[in-house]
Amino acid sequence: MANNTTQLPPRMLGPQAGLANGKQNRMPSLAELKGLWQASGLREKLLFTLVALAVYRLCVQVPIWGVNPVALKQMAGSQLLGFLDMFSGGALTSLSVISLGIGPYITASIIIQLLTAAIPKLEEIQKEEGEAGRRKIAQITRYASVGLATLQSILVIKLFASNPQLLLPGVSPMLFYPLAVISLVAGSMFALWLSEMITDRGLGNGGSLIIFVGIIAGIPFYASQTATLVGGDPKRALGLVVLLAIFAITIGLIIILQEAVRKVSIISAKRQVGRNVYGGQQSHIPFKLNPSGVMPIIFSFAILALPQTLVQLYQQTRPTGLGFELIRFYSAWLAPGSVGYIILQFTLIVFFTFFYASIVPSLQPREIAEQLRKYGSSIPGVKPGRPTAEKLQALFSKILFMGAVGLGSITLIANSATSLTGITTLSGLGASGLIIMVGVALDTVNQVKVHLLAKQYEGFLAKTR
Repeated sequence: MANNTTQLPPRMLGPQAGLANGKQNRMPSLAELKGLWQASGLREKLLFTLVALAVYRLCVQVPIWGVNPVALKQMAGSQLLGFLDMFSGGALTSLSVISLGIGPYITASIIIQLLTAAIPKLEEIQKEEGEAGRRKIAQITRYASVGLATLQSILVIKLFASNPQLLLPGVSPMLFYPLAVISLVAGSMFALWLSEMITDRGLGNGGSLIIFVGIIAGIPFYASQTATLVGGDPKRALGLVVLLAIFAITIGLIIILQEAVRKVSIISAKRQVGRNVYGGQQSHIPFKLNPSGVMPIIFSFAILALPQTLVQLYQQTRPTGLGFELIRFYSAWLAPGSVGYIILQFTLIVFFTFFYASIVPSLQPREIAEQLRKYGSSIPGVKPGRPTAEKLQALFSKILFMGAVGLGSITLIANSATSLTGITTLSGLGASGLIIMVGVALDTVNQVKVHLLAKQYEGFLAKTR
């Protein structure tokens, strides 16, 4: 029996859309999993991704020349370093050459996108020059990443230099500091290059996968700390059980949020060729409830991380005066885990959810309406063109608001749970880590499903020849 639903061209749907025939949401069978290695290009993509991630984790173990490992262990318990080290998988606390990771690039991306929305020339380059314009914006972002990596490297070295035992005996500070900054900047650019290679030649988004691997690498450390805490105080066992139950519920909510879609019905126009009538078939555009994925979490973390570093440095250098009082107020109300910090993080997540959706071309209702008109399709009861764009804009705004509030609420629940249960050793993982892990895992699985579907089509075409 012929399928009575059709799928719009991929460029019309964009990243927020899934497969319109409903096969996207089912889990792959055992036979399909066994056929992964036969899917077109999937084996090479998987191997390349695994090798690239292994290289990244190997670089995490390479420390900067001249650093005293004993002094680093003494600083490993710092709350600030634990906060900044969440996404690097131990690279920062060990002061490895790749300590900064892709953090400078993420921050640069936020700044450039904000400037693009504010500066007409940059907006013109991005929107009117097509792929060439996007490459120009990407190159500008890389240059900005180098500058931010240099600034962050100086701040990190200055932060670690507060420990007088940082350097090994015989290492000259005049030689160590410039070499350390150069090493951190080079390591950050290497991490960026790896992430772009994974995105181009591997499976999934390279930046998200690098952050994902860093979080996974930190789980044994968090588990060890938690076991020590509960072992020393058995009364905390109940709190641990409650916290793990909340985390399990959080994971379920994240999956629902990431997979939920709102289907907008469309119908294609009928046309007659000879005696045959084509078109008139119904289909749909699936709008994801959370089209931004994990990007709002990553962006909010990048924004909140830099002030914490500056606060720590100011406290070390200027312990008195009005500035110190302001810093102390900031530390009290906006420290990681505080009420102010959680509220600010919620606000940033909502903002970046809308902001990210506004800069992705395939998520623009006007573009989608134009594509529908071009292919002779329309929403039932709505005229093509501007009325369709307005209808989609109103619907998309509601969906986006629900997704943003849902994402921020999940973050609030999981972050508050660590404080309420008293199990603070898992605060380094928190909602941000959970959402990123689950979101990246789901995105990667969906890409595997796309390859499996491509393999099925290849088999079908081979049989029809």
